Amino acid sequence: KDTNPTHWTIKGTKMWITNGTLDGSNTGDLFLVYAKTGPKRTDLTLFLVEKDIAGFSLGQQIKQKLGMRASPTAELVFDNVVVPHENVVGQVNGANMCMMRNLEIERLGLAAMAVGIARRCVDEMKGYAHERKAFGSSLYKFGQVQQMLSESYANYMAGKTYVYATARALDLHSVGNTLNADGTKLYCATMAKQVADQAIQVMGGYGYVGEYNVERLWRDAKLLEIGGGTNQSHHKNMARDLEKMGPDQLID
Repeated sequence: KDTNPTHWTIKGTKMWITNGTLDGSNTGDLFLVYAKTGPKRTDLTLFLVEKDIAGFSLGQQIKQKLGMRASPTAELVFDNVVVPHENVVGQVNGANMCMMRNLEIERLGLAAMAVGIARRCVDEMKGYAHERKAFGSSLYKFGQVQQMLSESYANYMAGKTYVYATARALDLHSVGNTLNADGTKLYCATMAKQVADQAIQVMGGYGYVGEYNVERLWRDAKLLEIGGGTNQSHHKNMARDLEKMGPDQLID
Protein backbone atom coordinates (compact mmCIF):
# COMPACT_ATOMS: atom_id res chain seq x y z
CA LYS A 1 0.00 0.00 0.00
CA ASP A 2 1.30 3.47 -0.98
CA THR A 3 0.64 5.53 2.14
CA ASN A 4 1.98 8.78 0.74
CA PRO A 5 4.34 9.91 -2.05
CA THR A 6 7.41 9.06 0.04
CA HIS A 7 6.56 5.79 1.80
CA TRP A 8 5.03 2.35 1.29
CA THR A 9 3.46 0.07 3.90
CA ILE A 10 3.99 -3.70 3.62
CA LYS A 11 1.73 -6.07 5.53
CA GLY A 12 1.69 -9.86 5.54
CA THR A 13 3.80 -12.94 6.23
CA LYS A 14 5.96 -15.23 4.11
CA MET A 15 6.75 -18.80 5.03
CA TRP A 16 9.56 -21.10 3.88
CA ILE A 17 12.25 -18.43 3.56
CA THR A 18 15.64 -20.03 2.96
CA ASN A 19 18.19 -18.50 5.35
CA GLY A 20 15.41 -16.36 6.83
CA THR A 21 17.51 -16.48 9.98
CA LEU A 22 21.14 -17.41 10.40
CA ASP A 23 21.41 -17.43 14.19
CA GLY A 24 17.93 -18.60 15.18
CA SER A 25 17.02 -15.29 16.79
CA ASN A 26 17.30 -12.53 14.21
CA THR A 27 16.60 -11.88 10.56
CA GLY A 28 19.35 -11.28 8.05
CA ASP A 29 20.57 -7.78 7.24
CA LEU A 30 18.84 -7.15 3.89
CA PHE A 31 15.91 -8.73 2.06
CA LEU A 32 14.50 -8.25 -1.42
CA VAL A 33 10.72 -8.45 -1.09
CA TYR A 34 8.15 -8.74 -3.88
CA ALA A 35 4.83 -7.18 -2.91
CA LYS A 36 1.55 -6.70 -4.76
CA THR A 37 1.09 -2.96 -5.33
CA GLY A 38 -1.72 -2.68 -7.85
CA PRO A 39 -5.04 -4.19 -8.94
CA LYS A 40 -3.63 -6.42 -11.69
CA ARG A 41 -2.15 -9.85 -10.99
CA THR A 42 1.16 -8.72 -12.45
CA ASP A 43 1.34 -5.47 -10.44
CA LEU A 44 4.36 -6.40 -8.33
CA THR A 45 7.02 -4.10 -6.92
CA LEU A 46 10.42 -5.08 -5.54
CA PHE A 47 11.48 -3.52 -2.23
CA LEU A 48 14.71 -3.55 -0.26
CA VAL A 49 13.76 -4.21 3.38
CA GLU A 50 16.42 -3.68 6.02
CA LYS A 51 16.96 -5.43 9.33
CA ASP A 52 15.47 -3.81 12.46
CA ILE A 53 12.96 -1.66 10.55
CA ALA A 54 9.82 -1.27 12.67
CA GLY A 55 7.29 -4.09 12.20
CA PHE A 56 9.70 -6.44 10.42
CA SER A 57 10.50 -9.53 12.47
CA LEU A 58 11.35 -13.19 12.49
CA GLY A 59 8.32 -15.48 12.78
CA GLN A 60 8.32 -19.19 13.39
CA GLN A 61 11.35 -21.30 12.53
CA ILE A 62 10.85 -24.49 10.57
CA LYS A 63 12.22 -27.37 12.62
CA GLN A 64 12.80 -31.08 11.98
CA LYS A 65 13.13 -30.84 8.21
CA LEU A 66 13.63 -34.07 6.29
CA GLY A 67 16.72 -32.71 4.54
CA MET A 68 18.73 -29.57 3.74
CA ARG A 69 19.21 -29.18 7.48
CA ALA A 70 22.29 -26.96 7.13
CA SER A 71 20.06 -24.26 5.62
CA PRO A 72 17.82 -22.61 8.24
CA THR A 73 14.25 -21.99 7.11
CA ALA A 74 11.91 -19.48 8.72
CA GLU A 75 8.84 -17.27 8.44
CA LEU A 76 9.19 -13.50 7.97
CA VAL A 77 6.55 -11.16 9.41
CA PHE A 78 5.68 -7.74 7.98
CA ASP A 79 3.42 -5.92 10.43
CA ASN A 80 2.68 -2.59 8.71
CA VAL A 81 6.32 -2.14 7.78
CA VAL A 82 6.88 1.40 6.47
CA VAL A 83 9.44 1.39 3.66
CA PRO A 84 10.76 4.63 2.11
CA HIS A 85 10.14 5.07 -1.59
CA GLU A 86 13.87 5.13 -2.29
CA ASN A 87 13.92 1.44 -1.30
CA VAL A 88 11.92 0.55 -4.41
CA VAL A 89 14.14 -1.47 -6.76
CA GLY A 90 13.28 -0.73 -10.38
CA GLN A 91 9.85 0.53 -11.36
CA VAL A 92 6.64 0.51 -9.33
CA ASN A 93 4.43 -2.35 -10.60
CA GLY A 94 7.34 -3.39 -12.82
CA ALA A 95 8.87 -6.33 -10.94
CA ASN A 96 6.84 -9.16 -12.44
CA MET A 97 9.29 -9.75 -15.28
CA CYS A 98 12.19 -9.65 -12.83
CA MET A 99 10.49 -12.22 -10.61
CA MET A 100 9.74 -14.56 -13.51
CA ARG A 101 13.30 -14.28 -14.81
CA ASN A 102 14.67 -15.02 -11.34
CA LEU A 103 12.40 -18.06 -11.09
CA GLU A 104 13.90 -19.39 -14.29
CA ILE A 105 17.42 -18.87 -12.95
CA GLU A 106 16.48 -20.40 -9.60
CA ARG A 107 15.04 -23.51 -11.20
CA LEU A 108 18.11 -23.99 -13.34
CA GLY A 109 20.27 -23.52 -10.23
CA LEU A 110 18.27 -26.13 -8.33
CA ALA A 111 18.63 -28.51 -11.27
CA ALA A 112 22.40 -27.99 -11.06
CA MET A 113 22.21 -28.77 -7.34
CA ALA A 114 20.44 -32.02 -8.20
CA VAL A 115 23.18 -32.88 -10.67
CA GLY A 116 25.75 -32.33 -7.92
CA ILE A 117 23.85 -34.65 -5.58
CA ALA A 118 23.71 -37.32 -8.28
CA ARG A 119 27.42 -37.01 -8.98
CA ARG A 120 28.30 -37.41 -5.32
CA CYS A 121 26.07 -40.48 -5.10
CA VAL A 122 27.75 -42.06 -8.13
CA ASP A 123 31.15 -41.36 -6.58
CA GLU A 124 30.04 -42.95 -3.32
CA MET A 125 28.69 -46.01 -5.17
CA LYS A 126 31.91 -46.41 -7.15
CA GLY A 127 34.06 -46.14 -4.07
CA TYR A 128 31.99 -48.65 -2.14
CA ALA A 129 31.88 -51.11 -5.06
CA HIS A 130 35.68 -50.97 -5.32
CA GLU A 131 36.15 -51.75 -1.64
CA ARG A 132 33.33 -54.20 -0.90
CA LYS A 133 33.54 -57.85 -1.79
CA ALA A 134 30.77 -60.43 -1.61
CA PHE A 135 31.28 -64.17 -2.01
CA GLY A 136 34.90 -63.48 -2.89
CA SER A 137 34.12 -61.10 -5.76
CA SER A 138 34.00 -57.34 -6.26
CA LEU A 139 30.52 -55.82 -6.36
CA TYR A 140 31.33 -54.77 -9.91
CA LYS A 141 30.93 -58.44 -10.91
CA PHE A 142 27.25 -58.64 -9.90
CA GLY A 143 24.68 -57.89 -12.56
CA GLN A 144 22.22 -56.06 -10.32
CA VAL A 145 24.96 -53.74 -9.06
CA GLN A 146 26.19 -53.25 -12.62
CA GLN A 147 22.70 -52.14 -13.62
CA MET A 148 22.35 -49.65 -10.76
CA LEU A 149 25.82 -48.18 -11.31
CA SER A 150 25.54 -47.87 -15.08
CA GLU A 151 21.99 -46.45 -15.10
CA SER A 152 22.84 -43.99 -12.34
CA TYR A 153 25.85 -42.72 -14.28
CA ALA A 154 23.88 -42.43 -17.53
CA ASN A 155 21.05 -40.56 -15.80
CA TYR A 156 23.54 -38.23 -14.10
CA MET A 157 25.18 -37.45 -17.45
CA ALA A 158 21.80 -36.85 -19.12
CA GLY A 159 20.85 -34.36 -16.41
CA LYS A 160 24.23 -32.64 -16.54
CA THR A 161 24.01 -32.27 -20.31
CA TYR A 162 20.48 -30.84 -20.10
CA VAL A 163 21.53 -28.33 -17.42
CA TYR A 164 24.62 -27.19 -19.35
CA ALA A 165 22.68 -26.82 -22.61
CA THR A 166 19.93 -24.80 -20.93
CA ALA A 167 22.40 -22.59 -19.08
CA ARG A 168 24.26 -21.87 -22.31
CA ALA A 169 21.04 -20.83 -24.08
CA LEU A 170 19.57 -18.83 -21.17
CA ASP A 171 18.97 -15.14 -21.87
CA LEU A 172 19.51 -13.30 -18.59
CA HIS A 173 17.95 -10.11 -19.95
CA SER A 174 14.50 -11.48 -20.71
CA VAL A 175 11.89 -14.02 -19.71
CA GLY A 176 10.59 -16.81 -21.89
CA ASN A 177 13.01 -19.58 -20.93
CA THR A 178 10.44 -21.39 -18.81
CA LEU A 179 10.12 -24.59 -20.86
CA ASN A 180 13.67 -25.75 -20.26
CA ALA A 181 14.12 -24.03 -16.91
CA ASP A 182 11.16 -26.08 -15.70
CA GLY A 183 12.29 -29.11 -17.69
CA THR A 184 15.78 -29.28 -16.23
CA LYS A 185 14.47 -29.10 -12.68
CA LEU A 186 11.67 -31.57 -13.36
CA TYR A 187 14.09 -34.13 -14.75
CA CYS A 188 17.10 -33.55 -12.52
CA ALA A 189 15.27 -33.37 -9.19
CA THR A 190 13.66 -36.79 -9.63
CA MET A 191 16.84 -38.15 -11.23
CA ALA A 192 18.92 -37.12 -8.19
CA LYS A 193 16.50 -38.77 -5.78
CA GLN A 194 16.48 -41.96 -7.83
CA VAL A 195 20.29 -42.05 -8.06
CA ALA A 196 20.53 -41.52 -4.30
CA ASP A 197 18.05 -44.33 -3.81
CA GLN A 198 20.16 -46.60 -6.01
CA ALA A 199 23.26 -45.66 -4.01
CA ILE A 200 21.52 -46.71 -0.79
CA GLN A 201 20.52 -49.97 -2.46
CA VAL A 202 24.07 -50.72 -3.62
CA MET A 203 25.41 -50.16 -0.11
CA GLY A 204 22.64 -52.07 1.61
CA GLY A 205 22.48 -51.47 5.35
CA TYR A 206 25.52 -49.20 5.24
CA GLY A 207 23.72 -46.89 2.83
CA TYR A 208 20.95 -46.46 5.39
CA VAL A 209 23.22 -44.88 8.02
CA GLY A 210 24.81 -41.45 8.13
CA GLU A 211 28.43 -42.61 7.98
CA TYR A 212 28.18 -43.28 4.25
CA ASN A 213 26.53 -39.95 3.29
CA VAL A 214 24.03 -41.22 0.74
CA GLU A 215 21.08 -41.29 3.15
CA ARG A 216 21.60 -37.54 3.65
CA LEU A 217 21.85 -36.98 -0.09
CA TRP A 218 18.56 -38.87 -0.58
CA ARG A 219 16.89 -36.66 2.04
CA ASP A 220 18.32 -33.50 0.49
CA ALA A 221 17.24 -34.51 -3.02
CA LYS A 222 13.58 -34.76 -2.04
CA LEU A 223 13.32 -31.02 -1.43
CA LEU A 224 14.19 -30.37 -5.06
CA GLU A 225 10.89 -31.94 -6.12
CA ILE A 226 9.08 -29.36 -3.97
CA GLY A 227 11.10 -26.17 -3.47
CA GLY A 228 11.33 -23.63 -6.30
CA GLY A 229 8.18 -25.14 -7.81
CA THR A 230 6.70 -28.61 -7.35
CA ASN A 231 7.02 -31.24 -10.05
CA GLN A 232 3.31 -30.81 -10.70
CA SER A 233 3.72 -27.07 -11.32
CA HIS A 234 6.46 -27.86 -13.84
CA HIS A 235 4.10 -30.25 -15.62
CA LYS A 236 1.52 -27.48 -15.90
CA ASN A 237 4.01 -24.86 -17.07
CA MET A 238 5.66 -27.11 -19.62
CA ALA A 239 2.38 -28.35 -21.08
CA ARG A 240 1.26 -24.72 -21.45
CA ASP A 241 4.48 -23.78 -23.26
CA LEU A 242 4.33 -26.82 -25.53
CA GLU A 243 0.73 -25.99 -26.42
CA LYS A 244 1.78 -22.44 -27.36
CA MET A 245 4.26 -23.89 -29.87
CA GLY A 246 1.41 -25.30 -31.90
CA PRO A 247 1.65 -28.51 -33.95
CA ASP A 248 5.04 -27.75 -35.53
CA GLN A 249 7.91 -30.16 -34.97
CA LEU A 250 10.50 -29.36 -32.32
CA ILE A 251 13.67 -27.70 -33.55
CA ASP A 252 17.05 -27.40 -31.84
